[in-house]
Amino acid sequence: MSEGHALVADLLSVWWIALAAALGPVLALITRRAIPDVVWLLVFGAIIGPHALGLAAETEAVGFLRELGLGFLFLLAGFEVRVEDMRGKQGGHAALTWLICAALGVGAGLLLVRGDVQVAIVLAIASTSTALGTLLPILKDSGALATPLGRAAMIHGAYGELLPILAMSVLLSTRATWQAAAVLLAFAAAAVVVVALPARILRRVPLLGRAVMRASNTTMQTTARITVLVLVTLMLLTAVLELDVALGAFSAGLLSNAVLRAVAADHAEEIAHKLEIVGFSLLIPVFFVTSGMTIDLGAVASKWPLLLAFVGAILVVRGFPVFAREMWTSTHSGVTTTRDRLALGLYAATGLPIIVAVTQIAASSQLITAATASVMVTAGAVTVLAFPLAANRIVAGGKAGSSRTARRSR
Repeated sequence: MSEGHALVADLLSVWWIALAAALGPVLALITRRAIPDVVWLLVFGAIIGPHALGLAAETEAVGFLRELGLGFLFLLAGFEVRVEDMRGKQGGHAALTWLICAALGVGAGLLLVRGDVQVAIVLAIASTSTALGTLLPILKDSGALATPLGRAAMIHGAYGELLPILAMSVLLSTRATWQAAAVLLAFAAAAVVVVALPARILRRVPLLGRAVMRASNTTMQTTARITVLVLVTLMLLTAVLELDVALGAFSAGLLSNAVLRAVAADHAEEIAHKLEIVGFSLLIPVFFVTSGMTIDLGAVASKWPLLLAFVGAILVVRGFPVFAREMWTSTHSGVTTTRDRLALGLYAATGLPIIVAVTQIAASSQLITAATASVMVTAGAVTVLAFPLAANRIVAGGKAGSSRTARRSR
């Protein structure tokens, strides 16, 4: 294929993806967000992909945009997490809850696949993740983000993103476990240096620091560009070390947010807003649409019992332990009502990006078939569609009941 024909093929695929990205939010608004934007993107991806109409293909250029979209999604997820919250008592309980979920997931996986440890680990990672980046706009739109329920969902989401990524890097690596752990430690040290170095230079050279901050809201967008440099650097580092690039992206967001908040908290929120504009305008939609393009709707339809089983497994393995620990132990979350605890369990069981990532790794390693990967990704889409909607209805029902009780008492 000539260079001109390759360019036409790339642009044609990107055009269909951009069309899907434009239609997704319109339909989400028409349905009053009952069906989230991300679900529409997956649906459109399945329709235009090679398993259906074949209008778009994941060319080399589209694949690169997809990786950048994945990076921005996890970068923004990291930006929404506060390190001090993760290190507090509530964060410790959230981490312990995830470990319980992971143990249950491995146990359930071993029963389902008759002792195949690697496949059981894949199922456990996929069923215990939380789609923090996907939940964020849902919590913002519902006004729950500033409540104890919203904060608890964010903390469970942080560990539901970070710990599965670490588990993928260690347990699904081609290296020995101790070698993978050593590589992770080396990456962690390098990540801290990469993020801290620009901040230290700007502090040591105040004149340069002031100039960079003044230019941050001009066409130079200095601080946003530095943040993108950190993102690409850590994604490159994870690729070189043969780790999942999602780990580099999440680390870039988490560490950059911590540094920016320590220097100028308002500026951290401003940077996050700018990155949202860059990410959600094209790159993140490309990631979700191309994820939908891997879904074989025919294979999913033929395996609908497996689809329902995996959705149920996610609810039991991830959602129920979160609810149970909130209900019968002290987690310092401030979530006090049964309805809010049920909602928290449903929010925590909402998973998709990690499911997409782990099924890609597993399918490429031939641990699972492409058809099974399609079913698992579709199950993740079902959780994004159903679980937050159910959680919002549960919370709204509790508020309506409280309002009626207050009116009667008056």
